[in-house]
Amino acid sequence: MNDEQLKMYRSFLKDSIRKKIAFQFTDQNQGVPVPPIEKPYPDGAILIDLPGPDEWKNISQTDITQAIGNRKSHRVYLNQSLSLKELAYLLWCTQGLRGKKFNGHAYRNVPSAGCRHALETYLAIFNVDTLDPGVYRYLPLSHQLVFEFKDDMLSEKMIIASLGQSYPGKSAVTFIWVAIPYRMEWRYGLAAHKVIALDAGHVCQNLYLACEAIDAGTCAIAAYDQEELDELLGLDGDEEYAIYLAPVGKVKTTL
Repeated sequence: MNDEQLKMYRSFLKDSIRKKIAFQFTDQNQGVPVPPIEKPYPDGAILIDLPGPDEWKNISQTDITQAIGNRKSHRVYLNQSLSLKELAYLLWCTQGLRGKKFNGHAYRNVPSAGCRHALETYLAIFNVDTLDPGVYRYLPLSHQLVFEFKDDMLSEKMIIASLGQSYPGKSAVTFIWVAIPYRMEWRYGLAAHKVIALDAGHVCQNLYLACEAIDAGTCAIAAYDQEELDELLGLDGDEEYAIYLAPVGKVKTTL
């Protein structure tokens, strides 16, 4: 390994860059309008309402200590579907709102630097009750799904995009978190990118713990073919691109 390259990449983990940024010149402090907190969808898009917390009577009240103690990565899933309520629960736990939108911000169920929430949640759905297989996106502001597209080869393409790892194409649903960097850059400039990565970690940990309440499992994946996955989702790879994914499926429970 090249020592200079190691130093350069290691520096990403540091916050030294904050001392070099003139924050008075970020777009926020220059009066540039705040970017949308949710990616728009086209007119005529197919929207699916999701059950809210008052409809989750069949979701168990898992003890948080037990959930943390049981948390582990699962790469093999039962051939069982998730219910729409269970999917809605996982989405609410990972990106759901806890309050109304205000001044271009919205508090969610996971922390985010400056409340910027630079992530969008795409879903490769294979086996969820009442939903046709395909790619969807979560709309946290309205707690809905928007249907993106159908692909008869979606399972195979997910496996290829995951560098041959099979479980992202053999789950009930695979979460794909996509970054829109400018949402964070608007406030923090060049200091934005490390905290986007930290935010993704917060989201995925909530998914791990929420899975414990529905007898499901997940496995965080950071090794994937960037260009293949971006192309599959129709992302430009510059202003919007995938950064993390996690398949979810039902798993055998232990007594």
